[in-house]
Amino acid sequence: MNVGVGIAIGSTSAGVPAMLDLEELLATRLLVQGNSGSGKSHLLRRLVEQSAAWVQQAILDPEGDFVTLAEAFGHVVIDAALHTESALQHIASRVRQHRVSVVLNLENLETERQMRHAAAFLGGLFDADRDHWHSMLVVVDEAQLFAPAAAGDVSDEARKASLGAMTNLMCRGRKRGLAGIIATQRLAKLAKNVAAEASNFLMGRTFLDIDMARAADLLGMERRQAETFRDLQRGHFVALGPALARRPLPIRIGEVRTAARAGSPRLVPLPSTAPENARDLILTPGECETPRPMPPRPSAAATAELMQQLARSLPAPVREPPAPEPVPASASDFDAALREVLAEPDTAYRSVAVLYQDFLVRCRARQVNGRQLDLAAFRRKLAAARAGVDAATAENPEWEKAESAAALLPEDLQAVFLLLARAALDGAPCPPDAAIARARGSRSTARARGLLTYLEQRGLLTIREDAFGNRIIGLPGLGWQTAPGQPDAADPPAAAGGGLFDVA
Repeated sequence: MNVGVGIAIGSTSAGVPAMLDLEELLATRLLVQGNSGSGKSHLLRRLVEQSAAWVQQAILDPEGDFVTLAEAFGHVVIDAALHTESALQHIASRVRQHRVSVVLNLENLETERQMRHAAAFLGGLFDADRDHWHSMLVVVDEAQLFAPAAAGDVSDEARKASLGAMTNLMCRGRKRGLAGIIATQRLAKLAKNVAAEASNFLMGRTFLDIDMARAADLLGMERRQAETFRDLQRGHFVALGPALARRPLPIRIGEVRTAARAGSPRLVPLPSTAPENARDLILTPGECETPRPMPPRPSAAATAELMQQLARSLPAPVREPPAPEPVPASASDFDAALREVLAEPDTAYRSVAVLYQDFLVRCRARQVNGRQLDLAAFRRKLAAARAGVDAATAENPEWEKAESAAALLPEDLQAVFLLLARAALDGAPCPPDAAIARARGSRSTARARGLLTYLEQRGLLTIREDAFGNRIIGLPGLGWQTAPGQPDAADPPAAAGGGLFDVA
């Protein structure tokens, strides 16, 4: 890269261009903070566009906002959901070898898998051969997702892998030619050891006292000046650092050539639809809609019965004999209650905790103790139901192998594994992506494909295609294999209708 190359990222309050020294940035890194709506992504886009001709770039994009750079600037978009972690490491190595600018699109992955895939990609950039240590800007949007200050809902393994990769980028990346540009909505949620490695700062609008105070500290401002960050307009930032300005400098970010696919929220005039036509539009079902039945209104007799059940469930006074325990439930009682739960619309997309409460209510209606089936056992029975396991399959001695293998998986993946195992045991066609997504409790077919990749990477299944493009999934631990099936086929109507399964 040429010495002294500067790019204009905006203008100062005096109307003078605000310049950023690219060579200095490569050595000192950059931290951007701004609440949602502050213009943080606009700033990153301006920086990427202005520097695209001078330096190789890699953008980690958790929301798919930067894929539009491909058409205007030639960035290669990598859909992370289509690749394993191992594959992304090799891709990252080739990115450095051939000096191609890329956008790693993570939008089709869940948070934990975003962290794992980002860590693998960053690891590949970091571990590239020394001969390929060319200068490269690595832009990480929503960096608090990949370098969280505290443990969240993801596993410790994923958090440590992602945090370690971000720490390597910011702490040790300079010697390998990697210049980290990290952006976050909240400094308080970003790991301090990652934020501390940046020497350049662009601080935008923020409202929380803790974030304003930390931004003021990083810029060397007095605490009483911290509230100025609350008054910044959209697209206005305070810059400081050897690549930007030696003292805090208010700047306004310039225009950009590309835009996010979603765009910013705007007010749009309402359509001029006549009131009678508008009524028909919203009250008449569309051609593809399935009418959702209204629950029946309880009768007076049913209400009285419910009150009697409630009275029976109350603890008896001390001076009276204790109320009788609920009648022990049989497997058929549980199956009947579960069938009723699964018959409700959209059951496949409701949380397990909600379904369990619904199950307990239906058991009480049968005057049986539903808690004899605890939440863990309910999850296993629900997973089998969502996999479409019928009585004949459940009685097959071979099926115990599948249940034992599924028990070793995380609970949210057991239904997917059992769905594939049932098809393989029966020699049925491989389930389509829509059925796999439904078993996971999702409508996203991209997420379904990501789950299959995740399971394949851990050696739990194999995926191959026949000459006609049909997918065949094998389960090495069981020695079973599905028949060929179309991945993009429609979800079978019986299953797609909300979980009408024959529960064993």
